[in-house]
Amino acid sequence: MLSLRRTAMIGGALSAMASILVGAFVLLSSVEENVLERFDRALSDRHTQLVVALTYTAANPDQLDELLFDPRYGTPFSGRYWQVSGPDGALFASASTLDAELMEPPGRPDRLTLRSIRGPEGEPIRSLFQRVTLEDGTEWGVTVAESLAALAAERQQTRRSLLLAFVLVALLGLAGAIVQTTTILRPLEKLRRDVSHRWEKDEDLTVHDYPEEVAPLVADINHLLERNREIIARARRQAADLAHALKTPTAILRNELSTQAAHGHDMEASLDALDRVDAQLGRSLARMRASNSGASASLRTDLTNSVDRFTRLFQGMAARDGKEMTTYCAPDLAVRMDQQDIEEVMGNMLDNALKWCDSRIALSAHPKAGGIEILIEDDGPGIPEGSEREALRSGGRLDSSKPGTGLGLAIAIDLLQAYGAELFLEKSEHLGGLCVRIQIPGQAKNAQRRRLAQAA
Repeated sequence: MLSLRRTAMIGGALSAMASILVGAFVLLSSVEENVLERFDRALSDRHTQLVVALTYTAANPDQLDELLFDPRYGTPFSGRYWQVSGPDGALFASASTLDAELMEPPGRPDRLTLRSIRGPEGEPIRSLFQRVTLEDGTEWGVTVAESLAALAAERQQTRRSLLLAFVLVALLGLAGAIVQTTTILRPLEKLRRDVSHRWEKDEDLTVHDYPEEVAPLVADINHLLERNREIIARARRQAADLAHALKTPTAILRNELSTQAAHGHDMEASLDALDRVDAQLGRSLARMRASNSGASASLRTDLTNSVDRFTRLFQGMAARDGKEMTTYCAPDLAVRMDQQDIEEVMGNMLDNALKWCDSRIALSAHPKAGGIEILIEDDGPGIPEGSEREALRSGGRLDSSKPGTGLGLAIAIDLLQAYGAELFLEKSEHLGGLCVRIQIPGQAKNAQRRRLAQAA
């Protein structure tokens, strides 16, 4: 579907073009009629001059040339002619006819008669004829004519001038349509920017900042923002209440199983099953929390602060195991994720890296391609080539020699997907072990947010 801006511009341009074409046709027709009328009026003036000259030279018509001073009358086939037929049928004509005869209309009418005929050498001409009666009672046929080439040239010049004028008018009309469309749609563009900004700041829009036609929409958006905040808060409270309610029963079960194990009973399978139950519950609760957090673009976390806290925590843990941790984070780095979610992802990945590394792990975060990239690397054995997909599979474990449920990576992937982020497993170029690359976009992907919200 076309955007409003494009639809308005196309509609305005087509309307302007249609109006200009109709106006051009009407104006051109009117101008051409005026050109023909002016052409005929000039013929009538020359006819009057010829009649006046004839009244003075009726006794000697050969002297007409001396009273008609237009030089074109003396140039052969110049396109301008006159002819007088006497009472006895004798013809007197301008030298421009070169002895060619201009045809008089049938019946030799006594009123002015305009016709388009063939002149000397078959040239198209427009003639004006009238049979006049002088004071002595003699009747004369008076004809003046002009080549239609002159009329065609004048019309062509007029069309050319009008074309240039209408091209300019069309350009002005198109520019006007663009300016008008931009002006009309400016409140909607402002609304788009403000909605994006207010989503980030989690603030309501000011209804009075918009035209009255847009104000109801702004009020609805404010209502939607408020409903969204309430739904997110309620969902997160419910997830937190559920987590709290489940912690006590599982803690009691774990204590009972530990007590039985202390009395010599084999409780390893039961404890392992309980660990998996805890992990699955943790994953489900994390997904519930992420599906609601990811739907809100107002969440922002200071990643620099989170990296600093993880640095202090894991450097101490690494030092106790005789290992080393290095970190780097670009200054003033923030992500559009809930703090608990991004820290759970980083914590799981750092815990895995510390568990499997030989002596070193590294954490780095920096802007990249309109988003943020987080790298967690180690110098451990890494993942066999071609096994990355199995490792990313829910609960997949490639090596069970170390404790764990295998759900930490799955939980991290679920949390990241809620925000349109991605996780990749690669070989570390710097340390030689595993590299977990996390890419977080600058703007959350709406399609993924909707999909996860529906799944929840």
